[in-house]
Amino acid sequence: MNAELLQDVVRQVLSEMKLESSNILSNEYNYGIFDDMEAAINASETAQRKLFECSVQQRNEFANVIRREVLKKDNLEMISRDAVEETEIGRFEDKILKNKVAAEKTPGMEDLTTRALTGKDGLMIEEYCPFGVIGSITPTTNPTETLINNSISMIVGGNTVVFSPHPRAKNVSIKLVKMMNKALEEYGAPRNMITMVKEPSIENTNLMMSNPKVKLLVATGGPFIVNTVLSSGKKAIGAGAGNPPVVVDETADIEKAAIDIVSGASFDNNVPCIAEKEVFAVDSISDMLIYHMKKNGAYEIVSQDMIEKLDKLVSQENGKPKTEFVGKSAKYILEKLGIYVDDSIRLIICRTSKNHHLVQEEMLMPILPIVSVSDVDIAIEYAYEAEHGNRHTAIMHSKNVEKLSKMAKKLEATIFVKNAPSYSGIGVGGEGHTTFTIAGPTGEGITSAKSFCRIRRCVMHDSFSIR
Repeated sequence: MNAELLQDVVRQVLSEMKLESSNILSNEYNYGIFDDMEAAINASETAQRKLFECSVQQRNEFANVIRREVLKKDNLEMISRDAVEETEIGRFEDKILKNKVAAEKTPGMEDLTTRALTGKDGLMIEEYCPFGVIGSITPTTNPTETLINNSISMIVGGNTVVFSPHPRAKNVSIKLVKMMNKALEEYGAPRNMITMVKEPSIENTNLMMSNPKVKLLVATGGPFIVNTVLSSGKKAIGAGAGNPPVVVDETADIEKAAIDIVSGASFDNNVPCIAEKEVFAVDSISDMLIYHMKKNGAYEIVSQDMIEKLDKLVSQENGKPKTEFVGKSAKYILEKLGIYVDDSIRLIICRTSKNHHLVQEEMLMPILPIVSVSDVDIAIEYAYEAEHGNRHTAIMHSKNVEKLSKMAKKLEATIFVKNAPSYSGIGVGGEGHTTFTIAGPTGEGITSAKSFCRIRRCVMHDSFSIR
């Protein structure tokens, strides 16, 4: 009897050891991927306490680990290809460029400047300090770029992040989170600084938003999700929709403007929220503009019947874009109309009125309506109307500084690009750092590490003013 009892005890112990070993292995090799949201948040909170003890210089090194891992040729190509294949959105070559600039041009610790003030009453300093655990909702249009960009910025700021990716980008997001966490752990960084759940969903997003351990919410996406986080009762940063207009006047370098517009509007099949969505061109140069656009990768649909057929093809009954056409190539869309072109065609253009649906609705596909107007002042007014007060991005091609200034002031855009493709506004061929969370609705603008920090003040009275 005692022998049997002993055997039972041994079996029980071995069973428990096996279960414990299995759990350890599961935790060790999941690298930030959890079965449920609460576990992901708890792990993130534990990691943030450890990260808080690290110096800014150490946090900057953690960011550099992410940069190096992402920029490895095989990794960069893999996540770019996987993003296109899983979401069926965008272009592989452009995804590579976007992921590359996210890794290279997202600011590090240099963004976290200290403000100091001394006087007869002593010393005051103000510094950028972490919120804690951040909940970040990421889109299907820029899935990997946003994860890279936000991970670097948030960790440099001393935060950890729980991502809630779009379900259609689940697999590539899991792969990227694991990749970044594995590199960080091998370097010696705290485990689980970047987490997410295996099955992203609206339910899990709601659990993340309501969890008291999540101190800041960041949403990159459409109006619905931005409005949701803004009504959550928590501090929130919202990167919402845009409908970026382009104005071209008679003083512009028309051939360059045409090349720049085609390049910007076709970049990643027009899914970036900064991309050119409609053009207002002065009558005297509109024909020449279209001529040069057609020489540089644009296909013009001339027939009004075909323009309406195109609009109906890609639009839902409520006017919103059909998901199955978002981020698809110009060649793919044209084939659905029975028009066959080669791969050199990257953009569909058509002449419309200013009130046309394709002008007024952000479609996120390489279709660019062009509206001819009598003068630049009317073009600016129409651009203002088409942008719908989003104050996101606007582009103008002109050598008239007065009119450039007028448009910049009128539209109040977070990004205003002059005489260049739209993507130069996020550091692709232009000065300035890169971001894929452009927070127009909440005012942070071109986000970076300091956007995800609290400002804290420390005062020493009657001391340390040495002037």
